[in-house]
Amino acid sequence: MNIGEAAAASGVTAKMIRHYESIGLIKEAGRTGSGYRTYGPKDLATLAFIRRSRDLGFSIAQIRDLLTLWQDRGRASADVKRIAGEHIEELTAKMRQLQEMVQTLQHLSAHCHGDDRPDCPILERLATGEEGKGCH
Repeated sequence: MNIGEAAAASGVTAKMIRHYESIGLIKEAGRTGSGYRTYGPKDLATLAFIRRSRDLGFSIAQIRDLLTLWQDRGRASADVKRIAGEHIEELTAKMRQLQEMVQTLQHLSAHCHGDDRPDCPILERLATGEEGKGCH
């Protein structure tokens, strides 16, 4: 199977397949006599594993660790659970940060007059880090 077919079958773009190969996340593809990359079922399974891992927000480093564990039948599931737990903590922290951003923007937007006056607490906050005169 060529790279385009592998991309379609795995849900990973050809560009990303080449990238993953260049950083050593996947092994170098076999080549035809004319130099085209070829992929087999095991390669597709690995690419699908990577895509699903990326869909869950795992970093490349975490995916590298997960791939190593996935390919090691003697692994301890505790190692996998540790990586997942660390990722859950990271995602939870990001959710808190996003919620804080939403609350700040809601506050600024609620205090913006939204009229023809130039005072704008949103722009003031972006410019200075403080709420401006138009917030009340």
